[in-house]
Amino acid sequence: LNLYSNQLTGSIPTELGNLSSLEVFRLDNNQLSGSIPPTLSKLTSLTYLKLNNNQLSSSIPSGLGDLTSLTELYLNSNQLTGSIPTELGSLTNLQNLYLHSNSLSGSIPTQLGNLTSLKYLYLYGNSLTGSIPSQLGDLTSLQYLYLYSNSLSGSIPSQLGSLTSLTKLLLYSNQLTGSIPAQLGNLTNLT
Repeated sequence: LNLYSNQLTGSIPTELGNLSSLEVFRLDNNQLSGSIPPTLSKLTSLTYLKLNNNQLSSSIPSGLGDLTSLTELYLNSNQLTGSIPTELGSLTNLQNLYLHSNSLSGSIPTQLGNLTSLKYLYLYGNSLTGSIPSQLGDLTSLQYLYLYSNSLSGSIPSQLGSLTSLTKLLLYSNQLTGSIPAQLGNLTNLT
């Protein structure tokens, strides 16, 4: 179901949660508003969910953690609030997680360290607080880690030195303290 890049308005119908065979669902680049329907958590065949570049508000439904076939989840560039659901740590097939450019708050869930297939983790441009979880050092497939322009504090975890596939590490415009871990010298693929 591809309705992207139109000028669609209004909310996402809750009834779309009945499309139980749906694998690809794209509503990105429209002018949709309202919340993400919790009924989308019934779309357990989904591999690809793109709702980015709309005007969606309220919080991310925790039920999206039930979509364990997902490889791509794009919710960026909306007006989403609240915290990142810990349940997203169940999406172990996920390769791309784009939550940037919203108004998300709270800390980065340690459960995101379970997403060992992840290549792209974009959380920048939110209002996230707390420290960078050391568990992100378990994401050994990660190529891009963008956490900049938040309110993250504490030190840079030395465990990030395990991310030897990283080509981009962007942590600027936060409130990080402490020293630069020597282990970052292991990231020889950084460009």
